[in-house]
Amino acid sequence: MKRNDLIGKITDTSKTWDVVVIGGGATGLGVAVDAVLRGFSVALFEYDDFAKCTSSRSTKLVHGGVRYLAQGDVGLVLEALYERGLLKKNAPHLVKNQSFLIPNYRYWDNILYTVGLTLYDLLAGRLGLGRSLYVSKSKSLKHIPVLREKGLKGGVIYHDGQFDDSRLAVNLVQSCIDNGGCPINHMKVTGLIHGTEGKVKGVEVVDMETEKSYEVQAKVVINAAGVFVDDIMQMDTPTGEHMVRPSQGVHLVLDKSFLQSDYAIMIPKTDDGRVLFAVPWHDKVVVGTTDTLREKPEFEPKPLEKEIEFILNTAGKYMTRKPTRKDVLSAFAGLRPLAAPKKEGKSTKEISRSHKIIVSPNNLITITGGKWTTYRRMAEDTVDQAIKMQLLEERKCMTKTYHIHGYRLNPDLSDHLYVYGSDVDGIKKLMDSDPAMREKLSPKYDYTVAEVVWAVREEMARNVEDVLARRVRLLFLDARVAIEVAPKVAEIVAKELGYDEIWKKSQIERFEKTAANYILD
Repeated sequence: MKRNDLIGKITDTSKTWDVVVIGGGATGLGVAVDAVLRGFSVALFEYDDFAKCTSSRSTKLVHGGVRYLAQGDVGLVLEALYERGLLKKNAPHLVKNQSFLIPNYRYWDNILYTVGLTLYDLLAGRLGLGRSLYVSKSKSLKHIPVLREKGLKGGVIYHDGQFDDSRLAVNLVQSCIDNGGCPINHMKVTGLIHGTEGKVKGVEVVDMETEKSYEVQAKVVINAAGVFVDDIMQMDTPTGEHMVRPSQGVHLVLDKSFLQSDYAIMIPKTDDGRVLFAVPWHDKVVVGTTDTLREKPEFEPKPLEKEIEFILNTAGKYMTRKPTRKDVLSAFAGLRPLAAPKKEGKSTKEISRSHKIIVSPNNLITITGGKWTTYRRMAEDTVDQAIKMQLLEERKCMTKTYHIHGYRLNPDLSDHLYVYGSDVDGIKKLMDSDPAMREKLSPKYDYTVAEVVWAVREEMARNVEDVLARRVRLLFLDARVAIEVAPKVAEIVAKELGYDEIWKKSQIERFEKTAANYILD
């Protein structure tokens, strides 16, 4: 995971890589891992940090999509349930079984959701996580004591997966490198290289840290830039046409006292027809999500006032203690890369969530849509497409049974280090090497100096935000505390990477500015 060593690999201008991937989110990393496991040479470039955008801002669920079943999209649900089962098998240190309860305030809903979720279980087959069942009002309240009791007619329990999104992204980076791949963060693709017949044959990239430029030749270039795929497509053929319409999802993080349970709440139909989740995550509760079409993609999207109010008001209808703005520890927004609707005025609920592969006349392969749960299948389909186009030789996909870096069965969920899986031993060794490594970043949380050092040395974290947002999840759990510990983190990162006081000061200021977006005034 030494970034300089990886950059050294792309400086060889005589080398033609089999695959170059643009974008280091779930989809791009999935493609890189799939291709490298088939024995292809792979380089991946991420403009900012791995999982910087959408892929670190999910609802933290590995799920089949109960609402897609309600919409009749059985094919999408089948695919997602199958992938959910594979992901739990391949990354058991990160993906766990999460029990959900749907509280029902009409008797008919008890029947409706029991039948619907029984079908959900049947579709999952052998990869199911547990049986759905109806429970009485008293049992519903026993499972989730904070539920509004008035009018409650019972509930339905079902099972889905829960995970840490950006930690999985880091493990995919490590998996790629373990198998000879070359994924590099903070590398901006500034242009595509076209051959004599106009076919795409590589990329021009700039190292955002040194401003050095590189030309990287490749047999296949895959555009997996998420909500920014249009920007890359315009580099190939400037048409002005948009393939993606960003849809914003907002989540609010609350103290665990608002849920007081290991069960999650799922409201399948809110007042405006959307779904609301309240999910326990890292000793907090993530409540969301919204579904708001936005005009253009952003690196740091901000929650809209109407989204914040919608989540607080809707959660307040089902919880005995209504959350307020001052209860929100962190608020984060992510943009889903939905296929742009053909007709104007189409709502986000009607736009397909399935993935889409687009091939340009110049052989640029673009993959868009989908979700974290189906990232592996998206990657398989994308590499298969390159093989179908005879740009790569035919080789079998290996990811169905591949154990992702960090693989460890039955992790101790009471230890916050469980997300590191098999790397826990390395972090504990670091802690044993020096008492200073055991020092906590904040007395309020268990995160230690050792984890920051590990993030820089072993996980390619390059700055304060990389550490506090996507290696250690403090920005997403408690933005104010993240700001408090930023100077300490800047000190550690600067020492590890050899940066000076000016860098530290600018890093702290930059992080404070970013973190302000996560705090509600």
